[in-house]
Amino acid sequence: MSRSMMWKLLAVAVLALLLLIPLSMVRGLVAERQAYRADALRSIADGTAGSQTLSGPVWVLPYRQQVTETVNAAAGTVRTVWHEREIRVLPDKLAVAGKLGTEPLQLGIYQTRRYMADLTVTGLFKLPDLVQRDGEGPIEWGQPYLSVGIEDVRGIKASPIAQWAGGTTQFAPGTRLKALGGGIHASLPRHTGVAASVPFSFRLSLGGMDDLHVLPLGRDTEVSLQSEWRHPSFVGRFLPEMRKTGDEGFTARWRTSWFASNLNERFDQCAISAECDAMNSSSLGVRLIDPVDVYLQSDRAGKYGFLFVFLTFSTFFLTEVLKRVSIHPVQYGLVGLSLAVFFLLLLSFAEQLQFAPAYALAAAACVLQNGFYASHALGSRWRGLGFAALLSGLYGMLYLLLCSEDFALLLGSLLIFGLLTVVMVLTRKLDWYELGSDNSADYVKVAQGSEA
Repeated sequence: MSRSMMWKLLAVAVLALLLLIPLSMVRGLVAERQAYRADALRSIADGTAGSQTLSGPVWVLPYRQQVTETVNAAAGTVRTVWHEREIRVLPDKLAVAGKLGTEPLQLGIYQTRRYMADLTVTGLFKLPDLVQRDGEGPIEWGQPYLSVGIEDVRGIKASPIAQWAGGTTQFAPGTRLKALGGGIHASLPRHTGVAASVPFSFRLSLGGMDDLHVLPLGRDTEVSLQSEWRHPSFVGRFLPEMRKTGDEGFTARWRTSWFASNLNERFDQCAISAECDAMNSSSLGVRLIDPVDVYLQSDRAGKYGFLFVFLTFSTFFLTEVLKRVSIHPVQYGLVGLSLAVFFLLLLSFAEQLQFAPAYALAAAACVLQNGFYASHALGSRWRGLGFAALLSGLYGMLYLLLCSEDFALLLGSLLIFGLLTVVMVLTRKLDWYELGSDNSADYVKVAQGSEA
């Protein structure tokens, strides 16, 4: 191989490495625009309810109890005092059923979605007999109440009414129970501490963004949700035992109990010691995800940028070798910059359009540009059309890689193997020692056994 060809290969390699700079700048721009989008969505969330977690209900029975305390043991002096206490009862049976509707929210070019959940909460409380308590003084019962935790109370769209033991009661702001955080409560009829089984129910219209969680505090809990949203992501500690997704939306059902969640002990730990992380992490729920994140897909596309440059430069070099066409390093560089601009166009179009048409538009623009340029750089319109066809195939393969996240590695490996095979077949008769030498009459040496 001549010295001039060696210098040319070195120049092309340096150009390819230098093109990493604009490619990395485009990827940095993707991260910057993604941060702008996150700020816009936070601004939207500041004006409406965010992710929601429904906790409870919990039946709370305040009381005060008379206790005799020793003042002076030596003198035998005692006194009688009243201690304020409360009993917190979790549901024996708890069922939450809901339907989620969605609507878009937009700030500038950035869009997200808000959901409205119509929830029906039903269940049964079982209260043991609290009248006889060995070794303790008399009890005076206070005003019991039903406490329901709601993460963001701005999402409550109407005043809920509870059905309790055949009667009704209105909810008021605040849970009055630190373990549940923010939410609502409803005053209940007085109770004397005798054993009872009390059914309850209430409806709740709750708005929010992104996530809807339920904390399954019942001894036995069943949650069922449905929506017309076709792209749910089931999150939390428990996955649904039944799920169905399709063009009509999704339906999911969860079932769990204290045997699986241990939430009765975690709730007591939270109420007594305020260590609530273990309890709060035991929720179940759904996230309404956007199936096409243009920034994520643009960033993934940018990761293949250098592969595009390498394959394009390899095509140019093989054309030089096999067709004896001289291509200047500046021409290599212009084509490489055009490939880098493709990823910038893709990001710009994807912010305004759906990702698929944005990709098609950016790819078509770059194919036409490079096909026109290559027809002159390679000295033939047909060679330019062939280069444009090759570039179109590369863009098509990249789109398949972006759409097939689970099989991206397999498809990428097969693509590189296939292209390497093509290069090996095309250069199988090439005499690399004679390549570019001054006394070489041809780039290709006749294979052994052929006629002279």
